[in-house]
Parts: sequence; C-alpha cells; structure tokens
Amino acid sequence: MPFDAVLCDFYDVIGYVDLTEHERRERACGLVPGTTEKIAFAPELAVPAALGRITVGQWTEAIAAGLARLAGPQDAAELSRGFIEAGCRIDAEVVGLLRQVRARVPVVLVSNSTLQLNAVLETAGLGGSFDAVVTSAQVGVAKPNRRIYEAAAQAAGAAAPRCLFVDDRAANVDAAVELGMTGVVYREPDDLLGVLAPLLDEDHRSSSS
Repeated sequence: MPFDAVLCDFYDVIGYVDLTEHERRERACGLVPGTTEKIAFAPELAVPAALGRITVGQWTEAIAAGLARLAGPQDAAELSRGFIEAGCRIDAEVVGLLRQVRARVPVVLVSNSTLQLNAVLETAGLGGSFDAVVTSAQVGVAKPNRRIYEAAAQAAGAAAPRCLFVDDRAANVDAAVELGMTGVVYREPDDLLGVLAPLLDEDHRSSSS
C-alpha cells in the first residue's frame, strides 16, 4: 500500500455549502447576498467558533446580533439560523472514491469547523462513512497548525509519512507536507484518481491511466 491512511478535508472537497435559499432570504430582507456570511466569518466570531471557544448556539446568536443592525430582530434570527443550518451538496464521485479507499486503509476527515460537522454528515447521509472526524473545535487549533494533522494521523493509527493529505487550500497541504505527509491540492476528482489509483478498483485504475 502506498499509504496507511487518507486524511481529507470536508468542505470544498466532499461537501459544498448550498446558500441558494439563504441568499434568497437575504434579498427578501433587503440585504445584499453574502451579508450574513461576511458577518459570520469575521475573525472575531469565526475564530472562536472554529476553535470551540464558543458553542454553535453562541455563534448563531452573535451572527444574529450583527445582522440586527441591518434587519429586524426576527429576520436577523431567522437569517442566522438559516445560514448555520444550510445544507450541503455532496460530491458523490469523491465519496465513492473514498469509500473504495476505506476498504483498504482508514479515511479520516480533517476540517476547520465546529462540532456541528457530525450533524452535517448525518443529514447528508454520511454518518459512519469515515473512520474518524477531527475538527478544529475538537482539537482547539486549526489547519495549518501541526497539532491538528498529528491528531488526525493518530486517529487513523498511522505515522505522518504514511498519510496522504487532501485539502483545497495549498497552505494547508504545504503544512502537511512539512510533516512528511504526501499532499494533494484538490480542485476536482481527477486530482485524486492518480494518487489513489493503487487503492481503487480496476475500473477506476484504468480511468486514471
């Protein structure tokens, strides 16, 4: 086996947040689409949420407080909840590849996200689809901090040099490579086919050659 484990980001690799309905609600409230997202991901709110220093509920309330300056309290609360609870579009091809890989080696999710990721996976029908889920909120540090990579490798039961790390952000991949991991900057499923070929079935191995 070329790797003893695959460590993979979730957002923008496997799942893509669908804000279509949420942005429609923003327009209905007289807001520019993306207003909620801008407030939610301001460092003073996003960092504590991602590192588990505040709960998802507290993050939701803080977003609503920021929106209340631009919309009524009820609209602000509904927009905040809608943003936090927005569903994900799942890339079935990537999920299929990782399921094949998991038949041979552990697959662990590594995400800069709140503990809500487990609920997102359940809603998307992916509960139990990975050997472990390691989040920044759980570990208390975010990628590219080395501790989250080490936690993911430990969860997979593999040494760092025997791990493949997949992420859509080059800086996160670079940090994994510094630890001795093999890194893939993800843009599309073809980015995975070549490197995962030895762990895939014959049909997928043929398509990657």
